[in-house]
Amino acid sequence: MCPKNGSSQATVTKVPLGIGLTVGIVLVSAGYSPAVARTVNVEFTAIETEVVIDGQGTKYKAWTYNGQFPGPVVRVTEGDTVHFTLHNLKTNTYPHSMDFHAAETDFFKNYRAINAGESLTYDFVAKKPGVFAYHCGAPPMIQHIARGMIGVIIVDPKNPKAMPKADREYVLVQTELFHNPNDVQGMFDRKYDHVIFNGGIFKYHPMVTGGKALEAKPGERVRFYFVNGGPNNFSALHPIAEIWDDVWASGNPANHLRGVQTYVVPPAGGAILDVVVEAEGAYPIVTHSLTDALRGAIAILVVKKDAQQLTLLPYVQPAEAVLHSRVTN
Repeated sequence: MCPKNGSSQATVTKVPLGIGLTVGIVLVSAGYSPAVARTVNVEFTAIETEVVIDGQGTKYKAWTYNGQFPGPVVRVTEGDTVHFTLHNLKTNTYPHSMDFHAAETDFFKNYRAINAGESLTYDFVAKKPGVFAYHCGAPPMIQHIARGMIGVIIVDPKNPKAMPKADREYVLVQTELFHNPNDVQGMFDRKYDHVIFNGGIFKYHPMVTGGKALEAKPGERVRFYFVNGGPNNFSALHPIAEIWDDVWASGNPANHLRGVQTYVVPPAGGAILDVVVEAEGAYPIVTHSLTDALRGAIAILVVKKDAQQLTLLPYVQPAEAVLHSRVTN
C-alpha cells in the first residue's frame, strides 16, 4: 500500500553481481516511477587475478572488483539508498577500498582500506543524477586504479522525462594500461603503454583485433555512458564522421550541451553523450588525443539495418531490483 501523501518506499533484497561474471548485457530503459525510492543492496568482492587485455589472449595481473576490469556497472535511480558491502578475499595480498563518486559520505569511515579477509558495509543516498566513477582509494591509489579497480555507477534521474529516451545504450570506460603493474613510479611518470576502452586494447575495433564492433540501426539515438578512469590522462571523446547531438556533463540533465564535436572528460569524470546516425556505415568513437587513440582507444560503431544488441559490461539491472521490491507504508 502506498502512503497517503502519494510517496512510497521500496525495500530490495540482495542484487547479486556474481564473482567471475564475464558477460554483460546492453543497458535497457527501466521506466521507473519517480515516486518510488528504493534500497538497493550491492555487494562487491576485491579479487586479485589475471584478466585478458587483447585479442591475442595476453593476460594482465589485475586488481579487480568481482573479477572484472573495469568493474560491474551499478545502476540506480536518484533518491535510492545504496547499501554497499565490500569483501577483500582472504587470498588477496593487498588492502582495498571503495570510493563512490556518486556518494556524499564520511571519507575516513566509509572509504577506508580493509585488509585481506575483512569486509566493510556502508549506506549512501544517490542524491544527484548522472554517470559517476567508482574506484579503489587504497594507497597508492594510482596503482589500484591503473590495475583495474575502476567502474561506473549510473544514477538515473527520478524524472523519466528529464532526458530523451535512447534507443540503444553503451557503457565505455577509458583507462591507461601499464604493462608492468608493479611500476608505481612509471605510473606517476605517465609511462603508459596503451589507452583502452572497457579493459581491452582496440577491444571494439574488428579490423585490428577481430573482436566485435558496437552496432546501431540508422536513425537510432545511441547513448554512451562514459567514464574516464584515468588515472592521469584527459579524454577528448569524438565520433569520427559524426557530431554528438546531445552531451550532459557528468550525466546530469541540468548540464546540457547540443551539437558538440569533441567533449573533454577529465580523469575520474563522466558524461552522457548521444549521437543519432542517419546513414549506414562505420563511425569510430575515439579519444582525439591521437597518441592515446592509436594506443588502443578506438571503438567502431557500425550502423546497419540488421544491428544486433551487444553485450559490453556486466551490471546491476534496475529491472531486477524492481522485481525484488515491495512497496510499504
